[in-house]
Amino acid sequence: MSALRALSHLSPDGRARMVDVGRKRPTVRMARAVATVKLGTRIAAVLAETGAWGKGNVVETARLAGIMAAKRTAELIPLCHTIPLDVVDVRISPGAASLRVESFVRARHVTGVEMEALTAAAVAALTIYDMCKAADKGIVIEQVRLLEKTGGKSGDWSADAS
Repeated sequence: MSALRALSHLSPDGRARMVDVGRKRPTVRMARAVATVKLGTRIAAVLAETGAWGKGNVVETARLAGIMAAKRTAELIPLCHTIPLDVVDVRISPGAASLRVESFVRARHVTGVEMEALTAAAVAALTIYDMCKAADKGIVIEQVRLLEKTGGKSGDWSADAS
């Protein structure tokens, strides 16, 4: 398989294109993604105790931002299809000096929801940064990645199995 054929969003001559999914059969698609937000010990301690910093409830605001972002992924990523989502869930859990943002997205459609899950995790992480930046601009967002996907022609995939 040529390098260009392996990239479904590139035409044979290398131009960006939207993948034609019109002949595909709808199936249940699921994806989970994660992002880590390294806060530093001072901010992490306050968030672990209260969930709030400066602008209000950081965790709840970030969770809602992630859900909203998943629903608007096609507006943010140029070649994504608009997908009616069945469910989006964003959970944020504290670590020693960090927050773990994990998203879950499911839909019955002809294309996968990996981008929606990744967008949810990334935007929730960016919201945490926005809400905490007044206290420390050195916050680091890292390892935004897919954890798992199911359904579709390419089948199931898990980060643990790769």
